[in-house]
Amino acid sequence: MSALDGEIAVWGRRLAGPRRPSARDRATALLTRDPPLRAALFRLVDVAPACAGPGELADHLAAYLEEAAAVDRAGARLAPPLAATGARLAGSRAGRIPTGLAARLAVRATAGRFIAGASPRQAAPELGRLWARGIASSVDLLGEATVTAAEGRAYAARCAEAIDLLAATAARWPARPLLEADAAGALPRASLSVKVTALTPLVRPAAPERGRADAAGALRELLRRARDRGAHLHVDMESLDARELVTELVLELLSEREFRDGPSAGVVVQAYLRDGEQQLDRLLAWARAANRAVPLTVRLVKGAYWDQETIAALHAGWPSPVWERKADSDRCFERLVPRALAAFPLVRTAVASHNPRSLAHALVAAQRAGLERRDLELQVLRGLGDELAATLAGERLRVRSYCPVGELVAGMAYLVRRLLENTANESFLATRASGADLDRLLEAP
Repeated sequence: MSALDGEIAVWGRRLAGPRRPSARDRATALLTRDPPLRAALFRLVDVAPACAGPGELADHLAAYLEEAAAVDRAGARLAPPLAATGARLAGSRAGRIPTGLAARLAVRATAGRFIAGASPRQAAPELGRLWARGIASSVDLLGEATVTAAEGRAYAARCAEAIDLLAATAARWPARPLLEADAAGALPRASLSVKVTALTPLVRPAAPERGRADAAGALRELLRRARDRGAHLHVDMESLDARELVTELVLELLSEREFRDGPSAGVVVQAYLRDGEQQLDRLLAWARAANRAVPLTVRLVKGAYWDQETIAALHAGWPSPVWERKADSDRCFERLVPRALAAFPLVRTAVASHNPRSLAHALVAAQRAGLERRDLELQVLRGLGDELAATLAGERLRVRSYCPVGELVAGMAYLVRRLLENTANESFLATRASGADLDRLLEAP
């Protein structure tokens, strides 16, 4: 083992902590072992908001579970026939309504695990509790791509209201020096993530200029509001077909004279894309030339649209834009982190992962780059990384929880992506839940 890997392993064991399998861990392990059952339950989550009542929900559940049971039978699975048993119960006269009620409660409980509240106002107490525990937050208003101009205007209005409310709420929180400054300067308490594809229905790869021009006005207003309220505005990166438009728009606006002194703003780099390193280099070159007073924040993630990108490329007959093996994504991630950290204070680095190996690697890389602990931000998703966030805060590290906010219907696409991530065969969460050896999981990819 190299000296670097030895340092990473030490940190990784501290962050992973002792393994205490919970009921959630056992459920995750079960879904990992039985893909047909997993697909059936995710289909139920997706359709649940549209069901008129528990009876209709039970009908869908019975149909999905019967399909899963048929696949299990065809594959001669030896696991307990949970899908078949569930299908019989949901389809029976006596069990239909009780099963539907239980399913509806389960879906809402699952949504509540990930979604902090139906609105920023409802989520505010949870954000305050996180801050009190030494955990910053970033609010993501749920909603995917819009299809009408009215939807885009409504989303922009929601974002503006959220900035106002978050800034006013955060001003009342107690002092948390670790979360409020790094060596580059002050860090905003309030943070909002926005999606450009939700600001306009005109994001089209074939005509990027129209979409960029339509979104520019709304995003410019949000940047002004964030600057005036002292909030951070982070622009999420979505599927690859929108990345170029989003990147050009954000860099163009942040280059304008009125935004030279603020607000604090950021973008995302996705390590599961084969050109992730080139994308980071582009952002670093822009940051060197822009000469802004406030560093650009670069959020490094592995990516949440792997299936979508793979299927789209296959359908179009294109080479896949994403790494096909998880280890390749992990290696790319570990190449990106030190390059981003080396650019501090020109840019701030936020490392988003639930994998203790990835987080430990970032901590060691920051130390070797001569940075203080407060100069690196570690991020987790609410619902998936709650225990990890508490551990990071306990280690006196700067940690932020990414908190989705919105109604259940608007959050379905997000929720299903998170469930897929949580139960993917190769995810750290799933492999750890299944009893994999921690030392093996902390090995270099």
